[in-house]
Amino acid sequence: MRAPKRSTDAPLPPAELAEAPLVIGIDVGGPRKGFHAVLVRGRAILARRRERDPAALADWCAAQQAAVIAVDAPCRWRRPAPAPARAAERALAAAGIACYYAPTEERARSHPFYSWMLPGAALFAALTPRFPLFTGDATTRPVCFETFPQAVACALADAPVSARAEDKRRVRSALLRRAGFALGGTETQDELDALLCALAAEAFAHGKFLAYGDAADGHILVPSGSAPTLSSR
Repeated sequence: MRAPKRSTDAPLPPAELAEAPLVIGIDVGGPRKGFHAVLVRGRAILARRRERDPAALADWCAAQQAAVIAVDAPCRWRRPAPAPARAAERALAAAGIACYYAPTEERARSHPFYSWMLPGAALFAALTPRFPLFTGDATTRPVCFETFPQAVACALADAPVSARAEDKRRVRSALLRRAGFALGGTETQDELDALLCALAAEAFAHGKFLAYGDAADGHILVPSGSAPTLSSR
């Protein structure tokens, strides 16, 4: 018999919380803003971390013993030629989801516009010795991968949603509440995006994800459809 649908404002019962995967979502900002990370089990936010040092954040992630880490940053640079974008970015665009294309590493290090991507690359370098990057094997644990909050938001809504600056906070807060998070209303946009990344990590842990791209260019992973709920597995 199918379990009844739970109110999205209600916390998960202890039994379901205990069997939920322990995951981390990380939003990546520029060198001054740093990283915003959330440790999540079910719909409980167990810890929050703001950090500027990628090595220190990787150490924190390892100390939490999370199974899956999802990061909002390119996991690979674009190869010099011939494609103008990575395979994952082209696939997202074909699905109607626009994102900034990762440049070549040379371009990223020579143009100030891409400065926010450099901490992301440093974080992946710090994470992957202990959390190998996803390359196609969904059984690998622990693991880290690239995700994209706007794509996660569209997956949660099962429809395209606005990415305009004036809409993002309202839209993403509503989707996270609908997914079951009890938000206080004071979360920053960076924290909301970290929670969306955590939902991508949880979806991966349950095998309910889509992988755009390939191992050579790097995958971008998002939930496959609406937010996974433990009560309907």
